[in-house]
Amino acid sequence: MNKTATTQSNRQRLHAVRVLRDRIFVVGFVLAVVIGIAGLGALLFDVLIDGMPFLNWKFLSSYASRKPLESGILAPLAGTVWIVGLTALLTVPIGVGTAIYLEEFAAKNRFNRLIELNIANLAGVPSVIYGLLGLAVFVQFVFNGSRNVTAGALTMTLLILPIVVIASQEAIKAVPSSYRDAAYAMGANKWQVVKSVVLPQALPGMMSGIILALSRAIGESAPILIISSLVWVTFVPASPDSKFTVLPLQIFTWISQPQHDFRGIAAAGIIVLLVVLLSMNAIAIWIRSKYQQRPEQ
Repeated sequence: MNKTATTQSNRQRLHAVRVLRDRIFVVGFVLAVVIGIAGLGALLFDVLIDGMPFLNWKFLSSYASRKPLESGILAPLAGTVWIVGLTALLTVPIGVGTAIYLEEFAAKNRFNRLIELNIANLAGVPSVIYGLLGLAVFVQFVFNGSRNVTAGALTMTLLILPIVVIASQEAIKAVPSSYRDAAYAMGANKWQVVKSVVLPQALPGMMSGIILALSRAIGESAPILIISSLVWVTFVPASPDSKFTVLPLQIFTWISQPQHDFRGIAAAGIIVLLVVLLSMNAIAIWIRSKYQQRPEQ
C-alpha cells in the first residue's frame, strides 16, 4: 500500500514538473515574440516620426543633392526598379526551369544529388562574395569595366537564384503524387502533367519564394556597392547599359552624412523601401490566395 502511494506521489510530482516546465517554455516563447514585435514597432515608429516630414512629391521626384532639403530619391528608386525587373526576368525562368528539371525529369543519381547539394550551399554564401564575383566576371570581363544595370542584375541573379531553385523544388515536392497519377491515368504525357497539373499547384509556393528572394535583392547593399560604387546619381537609368544606384546604397550614404537633416531624409528613404517591399509581399499573397482558391471552385 505504501509502495502504491509512493508511486502515485512520484507520478504527480513528475506531472507537476512537466506542467511547470511547459508553462515556463510558453512564457519564454511569448516574451521572445513580444520583445521582437515591440522592438520592430519601436524602430518603425522612430522611422515614421523622422521620415514623414520629408516624404512628399518633391522628395520622390528629385535627385540626390549635397543639400539635405533638396535631396530626392528618384534616381535610386528608378535604379532599384531596373535591378529588380531585370533580375526577375533572369531568375524566374532559370530558377523554375532548374527546379522542374531536378524534380520531374532528372535521374536520382549521385551527380544530380551533388548539384542539389551545391545549390543548397550556394544559398548560404555571403552576398559580398557574389559582389566580388560580379565585379570580376561581369564588370571587368563581360562589360569591359562598365558598371551598368545589367552587371548589377546579373550579380543579383547569382545571389538569389539558389533561393528560387530551392523554394520551387519544395513547392513541387508539396504537390500530391495522386494528382500526377490521375493525369497519367487519363493519358497525359510527362510534360503535360508538369505543365497542366504540377505547375498550377506549385505556383503559390513558387511565387512566395520568388518574391522573398527578390525582396532580399532589393535590400542588399554590399554587392551593389561593389558593382556600382555610385552614391550621388543625378539621372534616371535609361537602358540596361546605364550607370545606376539603388535605395539601400543611397540610404546608407545619407546616414553617413554629418548633417542632421540627412537622417530624416534617410528615414524617408527607408519608408519608401518598406512600401516597395510590402507591395511585393502583398502581390505574392494575392497570387497565392488566387491560385489556392482555384481548385475549390
